[in-house]
Amino acid sequence: MISFFVIALAIGTLITAVIFYRIAAGRTVYDRLLAAGAVGTNAIVLLSFTGFVFERPDMFVDLALTYALLNFIGTVAVGKYFENRRDEEQV
Repeated sequence: MISFFVIALAIGTLITAVIFYRIAAGRTVYDRLLAAGAVGTNAIVLLSFTGFVFERPDMFVDLALTYALLNFIGTVAVGKYFENRRDEEQV
């Protein structure tokens, strides 16, 4: 069963690497912001899988939930910042 989680961790890491390309090559700020949110989501999954690999899912799931809240709040805050910034530039 552990080998399943190790393989899932490897695949998740590859997916995260592909999304990092989108952060670097995104055409707009919003493309980059969505990619950063996707990296955060993948980090949550990777933290959960890491908990099962080390047989401590209780600790790692708590970390994943905390990271999920920070990821959501950060994405919304940055999105609001750029939305307000664009409105100010149009005036």
